[in-house]
Amino acid sequence: MSLESVRSAKRFCHSMIALIQRVSGASVRVGDELIGEIGPGLLALIGMVRGDDTAHAERLLQRVLDYRVFPDAAGRMNLSLRDVQGGLLLVPQFTLAAETGHGNRPGFSRAAAPAEAAALYGQLLQRAHAIYGRVASGRFGAHMQVSLINDGPVTFWLQSAGSVKQA
Repeated sequence: MSLESVRSAKRFCHSMIALIQRVSGASVRVGDELIGEIGPGLLALIGMVRGDDTAHAERLLQRVLDYRVFPDAAGRMNLSLRDVQGGLLLVPQFTLAAETGHGNRPGFSRAAAPAEAAALYGQLLQRAHAIYGRVASGRFGAHMQVSLINDGPVTFWLQSAGSVKQA
């Protein structure tokens, strides 16, 4: 396989993204309306790329819920969101799928189409409510103001690629 083939395959790899931040609290507003708020837990900014599907969304959600970023009694990051029963604030953010490797302006050809991304975000949100419950959310396509108190700071970039079983 040539270097150009590898670059091309990498560029279009299906990999739903979550930028997670451990927070003492976080909220999201649209205009003057508070639409989502959590206490201690995780803020997850969610980016969808072309080709992502419900299997990617399910795998990413499981990773977010089970990723061990909270301290245990010894102060080590050994506890997951489920373990500490924290809040989860899901916020759609298409800019996570930006191509930033060239020039001074991001490109978005890798990002999922708006209608596809909105449907997938809706499915992710519905599934999160069904299996976890302590979930708040941003609004897809809206101009949002996100506030957070980062606890640590602790921030991780998670992706669904490499762990999704294809039917």
